[in-house]
Amino acid sequence: MLKMVKGLHIIGLAVLAAMLVACGQRKNTSSAGEAAKSVPFPEVKIPNMITEPSERMTYVLDHFWDGMMSASLAGKCDSLHVKGILKDDVEQKFGLYTTILWSAPLDEACKSVSRLFSAAETCEKRDTSSNVFETITKFAEKYFYDPNSPLRNEGFYLPYVEGLAKSECVSEAMRPAYSYDASMCALNRIGTKAADFSFKDLCGKVHTLYGVKADYTLLFFSNPGCPNCREITEMIESSPEISALEKSGRLAVVNVYIDQEIDKWKSFAADYPSEWICGYDHNYIIRTDVTYNVRAIPSLYLLDSQKRVLLKDAPQDKVFERLTEIATAQNP
Repeated sequence: MLKMVKGLHIIGLAVLAAMLVACGQRKNTSSAGEAAKSVPFPEVKIPNMITEPSERMTYVLDHFWDGMMSASLAGKCDSLHVKGILKDDVEQKFGLYTTILWSAPLDEACKSVSRLFSAAETCEKRDTSSNVFETITKFAEKYFYDPNSPLRNEGFYLPYVEGLAKSECVSEAMRPAYSYDASMCALNRIGTKAADFSFKDLCGKVHTLYGVKADYTLLFFSNPGCPNCREITEMIESSPEISALEKSGRLAVVNVYIDQEIDKWKSFAADYPSEWICGYDHNYIIRTDVTYNVRAIPSLYLLDSQKRVLLKDAPQDKVFERLTEIATAQNP
């Protein structure tokens, strides 16, 4: 795979490092015998004439799955294999693919995912005994949509789940569930204005999201006593770059509690950093009206000055990476 990535300076060492972490250097659970019977994942070969880093990345995204999806590749499909390739290997490649998607513009990434869905669906229609569609769908949900995935991105999952909601390869009984997931992925999507809402602070004062004035707003849905929420709080407080953004007034942190144990929240609220704008959803609309698709706590959104969504329910490392870039761009 190093040959495939060589020359992609946009991705570079960051992607390779992410590949080792996100793809996990996962232990191969298959026996030596099964590995010997398997075929390798078909790698992308970038033409030598393509030298521009961005064009090389585009080519990789356009052709990442071509070899595996090709009708000419035949192999057994069972609990350990997908077209003769070990499932563990396919999953590692899916993790790498997701990492590369994060390095691409969102519209380009979504087009790549749409092509992946179409290719997997074509495999299913061509041979219903194949497990390609089932396997890729499983990995798409796991890597793009699972709230515990360190690479999750609802923007990536949206074109895939929209396909599932309409596909004849999916049972009619399952299509409404996929349609609902698609509607949730489309909610407050990147590039659109986040939904406004009101919240009440510890003193009883009512605020609105749109009433917060700053170049950037970090919307932080948290719970009192949540270990991961505490970790994020400590990371924000210990980052010189993010602290500088806060002190300059360019970044506002809006920390909102959306559940119903208000007394518990009130007993904890004084422990939040004093410069934060903290409150609770006194109308209970965020969960009951599904104003935001908060599937797990903590959940982080990064908004610009017009409250357009820059990052939606993003992994915390992606949020801190973007904030650090913003701070560094301000103070090169």
